[in-house]
Parts: sequence; C-alpha cells; structure tokens
Amino acid sequence: MCVRHSDGSYWQRAAGGGGQDGCHGKWSYGRHRGRGRVQDAAIRHARALLAQESPSLFDQVEWNLQRDIGMTCGGVVRMAFEVFRPSAWVVVIFGAGHVANALARVLIALDCRILVFDSRPDWLDAMPPAPNLECACVAPLEEAVNRIPDGAFVAVMTQGHRSDMPILARILKTRSFPYLGVIGSPAKAGVLRRELLDAGVVTDLEKAFRCPIGLPIGRNTPEEIAISIAAELLQARDA
Repeated sequence: MCVRHSDGSYWQRAAGGGGQDGCHGKWSYGRHRGRGRVQDAAIRHARALLAQESPSLFDQVEWNLQRDIGMTCGGVVRMAFEVFRPSAWVVVIFGAGHVANALARVLIALDCRILVFDSRPDWLDAMPPAPNLECACVAPLEEAVNRIPDGAFVAVMTQGHRSDMPILARILKTRSFPYLGVIGSPAKAGVLRRELLDAGVVTDLEKAFRCPIGLPIGRNTPEEIAISIAAELLQARDA
C-alpha cells in the first residue's frame, strides 16, 4: 500500500507484519505529517473492507486532511487498498516424490492452499515455486500431524508403507479430516489396515481412509496419477 500526499510526501505500508485483522505491520513515511491520524483512518478503512464478503477487492480513496482526517494542516492524501483472502480449502501432502510433485503442480493452479511435508530437503527444493504452496522439512514425518489445519484434505504419499504407516496411525488416533487418502494398491491397503489394527487403532478402518487414491482414469505416469488424485480431491470437496 502506498500513499502520496499532494505535497509529494508519501506513506508506505511495508511488506510483512500480520495480525488477525490483517492491518498490522511496519509503516514508513517520507515525512511525518499527521501520521497517527492518517494511519488510524487507513486501518479503519482497511477493516471495513475486510468485513465485506468479496474474496478480493481493490479500492482507492482521496481524503482531505482537514475535512476527512481532522488535521489542522491542509492537503490531500490518496491511498490504494487491495484485499487478498487466503483460500479456505487446504490440501496437505505428505511426501515430495514424483507423484507428489506432479500433484502440487496441478493444485497450485487452483484456489487452494497446499502444504507439503517431507524429511528430504532436496526433494522439497524441487517443488514448484508458488504463492499458495508451502514446504516444510520434518523428521520424523508424523511429527507434522499436529501442524495440519483443521478441515484439511490429507494425501499421504511418502516412499512406501513403512513411512506412511506412522503418519496414518498418528492421524487416526489424534485427528479427523474430511479427506484422508494414501497412495498405493489394494494389497498395500490391506497391509496398512492389519498393521493399524495391531497398533491399537480402533475405528472402522474400511472407511477411515482411502487407498488406493485417485479416480480410475489415466495411465500409470506421475502426471496422470496426479490428475486422477486432484480430480478425486475436487470430487470429495464438492460432494
């Protein structure tokens, strides 16, 4: 956000900061004329915009410093506001392998927030850069379960069932999500359910998670598997 006064001074909202109302952060000024009153007016206007239901909004205002702001000095301040709201749909991917990478590339084009957890920094580095994609290196991976936002859709797709199993067990014992899926074959699903039962997970394991995941479409390539998984995620979201 940048403000320019009629006298050429400016007021700029620096990147960074944050807060529940989205109106906190670092402020810098070209001159210090009336910065408190102007800042208060800007925050009030920003909060009014945030209260509106529009997912994105751009607004420009021009305030007379005497009439609108209540200052003694004259002049005009012009300010631009732009509202960005994070998507309510969160997809969490455990694993950063070939299929997970391809899935992230499909999802970043959608209105969703993607979190990827892996214990291998080099694989995480290969993830596509995107403003709605966050990566975190966590070991062991099950320690990331408590970092999953409520209501997230979770896809477990690590190197194999030995690394999938602790994540799945932790989730089923401590959390609940609208979508929980594990990449793999029907045979792998059977092994996981037996091991979960032995681990003391007491729930309907046939309904507790999906395995295999993805709609029955496409060929057995990372890119087409990723598209089938993304399609299933959308289907589950909109059911």
